Amino acid sequence: MKSSKRIATLMNNQIKSVTYKTSNTYETLNSLTNKTKRVWIVFHGIGFLSRFFLKYFNELPADENYIIAPQAPAKYYLNGEYKHVGASWLTKENTKQESINLFNYIDAVLANEDISKNCELIMFGFSQGVSIAMRYLAYSKLQCNKLVLYAGGIPAELDKENFQYLSNTEIISILGISDEYLTPNRLIEENTKLKKLFGDSIQHMKFEGGHEVKKEIINNLVK
Repeated sequence: MKSSKRIATLMNNQIKSVTYKTSNTYETLNSLTNKTKRVWIVFHGIGFLSRFFLKYFNELPADENYIIAPQAPAKYYLNGEYKHVGASWLTKENTKQESINLFNYIDAVLANEDISKNCELIMFGFSQGVSIAMRYLAYSKLQCNKLVLYAGGIPAELDKENFQYLSNTEIISILGISDEYLTPNRLIEENTKLKKLFGDSIQHMKFEGGHEVKKEIINNLVK
């Protein structure tokens, strides 16, 4: 009898939601001045913090490049130890609502920055950050000069119509040939998605290495 009551209680669970105000940090590298030629919006991968992700951009000419690194909101301790902290953007749990929260956050970050329309705008995602960059562009229709998709998966729900407005945008896909997350089947799947979204307009770049960010590749994106 007690068991039946417990099952009945579980079956009556209800998911409810509330709206409340929250805040989150983001980090920048260099200064935004009248000498700035490029503004980067860079989305880190899972397990990163924005301040550590910025180190991959510190060899770019400081007076020409201003880098904005949003911070994934879900922080956690890495490797089961209460020492180093990383963060995640999204999971498969309540993805739609969490995506809306992220879009509102990124909107607020961009509203807080006085980005000149005369600057080249580069959207850059690494690993999990690729899905965030692409989902945000599909939502916001933000015009950018370059979209850099570095070693990340393409969200399945996106389609060609989401990105038709980026007709003059340079699309760059970057992969390490030894990426441990990129099986042959996964490579075919991701390339199929890219072709579906952007046709033959994608620049494919491959490098010797695994699932890692390389400064020299970032530096070469602006040469």
